[in-house]
Amino acid sequence: MRRLLLIGAAVLLGVLLCPVTSRAPLVYRPGEGWTYESVGGAKWQRANARDQYTVAKEAFDKKRIGLAKKAARRVVKRWPLSDSAPAAQYLLGRCYEGRWDERAFKEYQKAVEKYPKIENYDEIIKRQFAIANRFLGGQWFKLLGVIPFFPSMERTVDMYNKIIRNGPYSEVAPLAQMNIGAAREKQHDYLLAVKAYEKAADTYHDNKAIASDALYKAGLAYKKQAETAEYDQSAASQAIGTFTDFITLYPDDPRVAEAQKIIASLRTEQARGAMQIARFYEKKRKWDGAMVYYNEVIAKDPNSSYAAQARRRLDAIKSRFPGRQQGPETTKPIAPSAPLSVPEKR
Repeated sequence: MRRLLLIGAAVLLGVLLCPVTSRAPLVYRPGEGWTYESVGGAKWQRANARDQYTVAKEAFDKKRIGLAKKAARRVVKRWPLSDSAPAAQYLLGRCYEGRWDERAFKEYQKAVEKYPKIENYDEIIKRQFAIANRFLGGQWFKLLGVIPFFPSMERTVDMYNKIIRNGPYSEVAPLAQMNIGAAREKQHDYLLAVKAYEKAADTYHDNKAIASDALYKAGLAYKKQAETAEYDQSAASQAIGTFTDFITLYPDDPRVAEAQKIIASLRTEQARGAMQIARFYEKKRKWDGAMVYYNEVIAKDPNSSYAAQARRRLDAIKSRFPGRQQGPETTKPIAPSAPLSVPEKR
């Protein structure tokens, strides 16, 4: 019995002292982090950057994405200044694109920031633009690259801003600036949308297609702001001014007729708002204030039904108080601070 125990102890000691090949699938390497390593998987490693990139590229072409990512990441971690590193960083973006677009965008961003002279710089920016467009279209960002988490226009705007910084005069930069406006509209932040469109019109004023589209969409964004629940008179005025500039600068644009219709409708809206304020003052027996706003109704939209009503009310006030000859040139009283309920359109 004692002899068996001694033999067992000797065997156990031999096992502990002898090297054992680990079959664990996770392997840690300094500078590379944890990677999955199948049995015999070390065969993919190479002694120099060029050969290692070849492994990554061949794996990508064969759709062995996991191996391609490992090999490409090893190039950029171990040989970051090598000739193969820029291409390997780009390949990492390609590996993630379509599977985890947010990560792909980040890998592409690393490529243009770390290697600004990379050969396919323009292609990378276009790929980033395509990714941002998918998120603008409603694609969800993913948690850990797996779980669809939420759509985010704020993150999408950040992507477009990076694209513009990467290449402010690239082919896609004007479109990226326009899409920032579109993203802000999806957030219902129409004033930020206006700023984005105006920036596009100013920055790319020599690009007629972009500048005209930006100015027109800025007018539409102002119009949407004016149509909020509590009617925004200042936004309506800004919309009219913007559309007027559009018509003046681009008289041959096919959207001129539509812009003219919008201006007419906005002026009617302004007249309606002024009519509401005039009625408020008349109800409070503030005759001077009422006359000022009735005159404003006429000035805003002289051919509207509101203008006809305003003229009748002015005549009634003047006949009741012959000494009152208040006109549009008189200093306007302060509008009531409490929001007024605006009647429905007729």
